[in-house]
Amino acid sequence: MDSIVALDIETTGLDPEKDAIIEIGAVRFNQRRIENEWSSLINPGRRVPPFITQLTGITDQMVLQAPTISEVIPELAEFTGDSPVLGHNVRFDLAFLRRQKILRDNIALDTYELASVLLPTAARYNLGSLAQALGVLLQATHRALEDAQVTRGIYHRLYEEAMQLPIGLVAEIVRLSEPLEWGGYWVFRDVLRARSKEILSAQQVQHAYHGPLYDSLPGISGAPLQPKEELLPLDVDEIAAILEHGGQFSKHFPTYEHRPQQVEMLRAVTQALTESRHLMVEAGTGVGKSMGYLIPCAQWALLNDTRVVISTNTINLQDQLINKDIPDLCTTLGLELRAAVIKGRSNYLCPRRLEHLRKRGPETADEMRVLAKVLVWLQTTHTGDRAELNLNNQNEFDTWMHISAEDEACTTENCLKRTGGNCPFYRIHQMAQNAHILIVNHALLLADVATGNRVLPDYHYLVVDEAHHLEDATTNALSYDVKQADIDRLLRELGGPSSGLLGRLLFATKEALPPSDYAGLTQLAQRAADHAFRLEALIKPFFAAIEQFLFELREGRPVGAYAQKERITHASRKQASWSSVEIAWEEAESALQPLIETIQKLLQTIGQFAELLTEEEEETYSNLSNLLRRFSELYDNLHALVFEPVAERIYWAETNADMGKLSLHAAPLHIGSLMQRYLWHEKASVILTSATLTAAGEFGYLRERLAAEDAHELSLGSPFDYENSTLLYLAKDIAEPSDRQNYQHGIENTLIHLCKATGGRTLALFTSYDQLKRTSQAISPALARDDIVVYEQGEGASPHSLLESFRHSERAVLLGTRAFWEGIDVPGEALSVLVITRLPFDVPSDPIVAARSETFEDPFYQYNLPEAILRFRQGFGRLIRAQTDRGVVAVLDRRIMSKPYGRLFRDSLPTCTVQVGAIADLPRAARRWLNL
Repeated sequence: MDSIVALDIETTGLDPEKDAIIEIGAVRFNQRRIENEWSSLINPGRRVPPFITQLTGITDQMVLQAPTISEVIPELAEFTGDSPVLGHNVRFDLAFLRRQKILRDNIALDTYELASVLLPTAARYNLGSLAQALGVLLQATHRALEDAQVTRGIYHRLYEEAMQLPIGLVAEIVRLSEPLEWGGYWVFRDVLRARSKEILSAQQVQHAYHGPLYDSLPGISGAPLQPKEELLPLDVDEIAAILEHGGQFSKHFPTYEHRPQQVEMLRAVTQALTESRHLMVEAGTGVGKSMGYLIPCAQWALLNDTRVVISTNTINLQDQLINKDIPDLCTTLGLELRAAVIKGRSNYLCPRRLEHLRKRGPETADEMRVLAKVLVWLQTTHTGDRAELNLNNQNEFDTWMHISAEDEACTTENCLKRTGGNCPFYRIHQMAQNAHILIVNHALLLADVATGNRVLPDYHYLVVDEAHHLEDATTNALSYDVKQADIDRLLRELGGPSSGLLGRLLFATKEALPPSDYAGLTQLAQRAADHAFRLEALIKPFFAAIEQFLFELREGRPVGAYAQKERITHASRKQASWSSVEIAWEEAESALQPLIETIQKLLQTIGQFAELLTEEEEETYSNLSNLLRRFSELYDNLHALVFEPVAERIYWAETNADMGKLSLHAAPLHIGSLMQRYLWHEKASVILTSATLTAAGEFGYLRERLAAEDAHELSLGSPFDYENSTLLYLAKDIAEPSDRQNYQHGIENTLIHLCKATGGRTLALFTSYDQLKRTSQAISPALARDDIVVYEQGEGASPHSLLESFRHSERAVLLGTRAFWEGIDVPGEALSVLVITRLPFDVPSDPIVAARSETFEDPFYQYNLPEAILRFRQGFGRLIRAQTDRGVVAVLDRRIMSKPYGRLFRDSLPTCTVQVGAIADLPRAARRWLNL
């Protein structure tokens, strides 16, 4: 390519149909230099929204005398000519500009698309993050010309990255993408032309697909475990001495702090393992609970050559255990401990299925992007673990699933035969078999529980960290949800005699099968396609009938700010409009049932000729088997929802005004019986631990939810001095949340004055995204005048990136909902004030909450209140994260003082300095406490 034009626009919003352009910037450049630049502000003929002004700095006054879009378009068209147009998420820019009837025939190049492939493990692909990662010195500013300049700089760096790839890989990406409309094709083709003098050897072609993954996956070390028939007991005092004054930890770590609570936990865990009993341990912030259970677990596993499974809810804790805590433990105690992290099959790349996709070629731009991304990633990955990859949307996840190890038909024998043991899942599974400590997440633990312990290697000792999440994790793991788009995707994947899986199956088996058998197979494929065509037509009126049912339940009103969620109960099925749902589902079933039966016959027919099939044909057969399972799940769940509900399941329908999407759901009512059957009764010792296991000082709530009747209990306070470090300010005169207008006004005014007084450094926790959004819009302009930035959850950035921005800003406020009530860690002065705007009760009408509430005699005190207290305690725990931290927790919900249950929230917290006062006095009290 010769000259390229980098473009960027700023707009009043995200919708090209409704919003307007307020600035355009363009940079013409070639591989050697910038040739020219052009930019213009544009009068949009309307007010610039305040949040756009805050983002870009462009005000109404700045655009008042600017030309209109129709006046600048000819200049832009002349500047651009027929050059390729480069942008970051260029489709967004072109959607606005092509409405002005320009750039319709220009080649579109996208740095977002290129970065997604060339930087497969990057945490973020926004302009600023890429500039920082690639060493582009210019800053992204949300001004059009500057951002166009940054885009050009990023393009050059990405082009250099592409020039460093193996030539065979570049050639393969070009060949695979040539038939598709894919934005990366032109750049890779240009790179290939630039390197056309290089000789493409067979070895280079092979190297395009075989990187360190195939050479240096972690080895399968150590002999398989041989648990002792007669278990040897641990000496509790000897184990405890490791963490006592003068013990090995104090000698090894100069900054080691002796914590009596940690030693007490270690003793309790040691006894639980030795005496084969169950235990619930609440360990407050700062106790160091991971070492409190790791030391006895490691010693127990080594002494008895047995396995201990540790389950966590978050990846962060898994990473901490395997990359820091366990290595520290082994170094300090000189242990030869084998530890492994294992995830579900879908987390690992399957080399066999990747090869299959490469051979048949991608069929969509999303498939092409993921395939190219994975092939680039193979040059560096040692694990084949999806967690290393940045997958951006549902379509990319769907493509990943087709190349992941999520293939039930794949056995260990098949894997060894086809990949020679190079499959990442096979390797990690072998490591798990030999590991003393096996780390999993709650979802995998519960998948193992739900299948009768067929997922994980055999084990008898289990530690569940972050155990307060266990019920939610189980619920999510055993839930089902489906949208019409999901069914459409299944049908597209199935295809017909000349497309999709059916088409590939017929093409692949044409030469392998006798003509008469092939004719029968063709007839079955055609019959399946006919049923699929009918189902596609009939599923639409079924979803329309559900939509109409929801419409009548809300009496014709539009869906509000929150999604409409309606439980499907016995009473629902008595509604007059439900009969239309039943009729529509019966029609859809009349196509779905025979479709399932026909696919079964197809698989049976092919199975008779299994020995004649090639690997590629076996792969297609396996994919069709997986598709059959998904159609069967669809039938089972929707038939139950409409006609024959399972007593222990909750069913509901959900629709959302913004998305316009209807989804159908099913979830378990209780998980206790599952826990009881497969964990409490089956395992020798199960240890549950968390910073929050008690509500109002009692274990009873979680004990009942998790069926942990036989577990011993231990509650350990935090070693932090909350009385001297934390001011708990309880607002006595703010309106109650039921007085919506005055309450919201009070929240906004309080946050403005409080954050100005403290210079930001505040995390405000909300229970509703709608309230968060309204608060952000109200407080942002006022705080901006004091140079205080407001970061708002939900504005496109991930929670992690928001947290990083907040952590590194001197004057900032972070507004968060559920994702920020727990699991975030900001020690030091960056977070000095925590505001809990509202007591975190669940929405009573939520289908799962409503269904579970019905199982209690007193739902509020037995279920809703304990849940809210646990979440409240998690939120409170965000403030003090280190011995030297100091801060203010302000509760802006007067129910904590005015309602009888408020005392239970107050009593659930550690002993702080408490001040009850007016909201007008809070800023002064906070400044005084923080010595500002």
